[in-house]
Amino acid sequence: MRRLWRWLRRLVVAAVVLLLCLLFPVGYVELMCRPAGTAMPYAPLVAAEWQRPEGRTLMTYPEWHIVHAYDDYAAVIARGDPQDFGFVTAVGGFWGALCPLAQASGAHGGFDGETRQMIYTIGVSFTAEMLMKAAYEETLGRVATWLRGPERALLDDVSARQAADYARFLQQVPWYRWDFDRDRVELSPAEGFRNAERRLALGLEYRAKAGYARVIAAAVAGMEPDALRMRVILRGLAPEILAQAEDVQVIATRPEGIEVETPRYRAFTDLARLWAAQGADFVEIAGNDDILFTAISPDGPMPSALYAAARQGNPGYRNLMLVRVADLAAELRRLGPAVEHIHDY
Repeated sequence: MRRLWRWLRRLVVAAVVLLLCLLFPVGYVELMCRPAGTAMPYAPLVAAEWQRPEGRTLMTYPEWHIVHAYDDYAAVIARGDPQDFGFVTAVGGFWGALCPLAQASGAHGGFDGETRQMIYTIGVSFTAEMLMKAAYEETLGRVATWLRGPERALLDDVSARQAADYARFLQQVPWYRWDFDRDRVELSPAEGFRNAERRLALGLEYRAKAGYARVIAAAVAGMEPDALRMRVILRGLAPEILAQAEDVQVIATRPEGIEVETPRYRAFTDLARLWAAQGADFVEIAGNDDILFTAISPDGPMPSALYAAARQGNPGYRNLMLVRVADLAAELRRLGPAVEHIHDY
């Protein structure tokens, strides 16, 4: 009985230490990365129901960092093994980017409590997931690759394809809508120890994620979904040209420019690239005059980047660029395909 009590105490201490480690980055951001600066007044042009807090352009990036991490992971395991991926580096990138974003948010309306709670929740969850994957892949997973040898197993390639498909999915759709059960079923039995190990390890992971996804989906079912469309004002293109773009509606011609309704997320980045190449200039996006975008540079960080870090599995550095909406089209034309994603509101 005494021995059991000692083990229980050790488990409790270990759980407390783990919790404190997971919460440490939250405390650091709260204490050391306070919003600075004062928001400059701006009178939005679009109607109130189409206006979004300007700080959202900064605070959408942490979620996208997770998307990029999965994309990097897919690129790594397409050619190598999971232990080749820097799980801790991916976690550090999340919190490392959040600090300057939180500081910069002061001049853009601040880092409100609801957004703070959401980002901290996904950050702690992402940290826990990456650390658990690292603990397994750096130990038992690494042993399985040693026993396998240099030739890849069938389920190595299947899991790499699944990871790439999942990363693309996340660019437009919330993660909990992904069919993890389908991924698990795809892990069909195959000869060899590595295939058996992948089927067991990934099968358990997919089963756990499927269950968690159902919990999250049920939790948000009664909530009002985030808007999938927004209003943009731009000039330099005729209304009939703008109307040719898929899923775009021309709303009105105003003295400042043409007001259009567009989809958000990845679809908007593609539209913005197209319109900038055609000669358009942006006036306002979702009732705001500043915007964040990410761009890839080949050799090192861009001098004007708010934050930059090397990518894993993919070449170059990811740079967070905060610019005036009026300068966005010029930046798109200057950087071309190096622009990765415009962080909509």
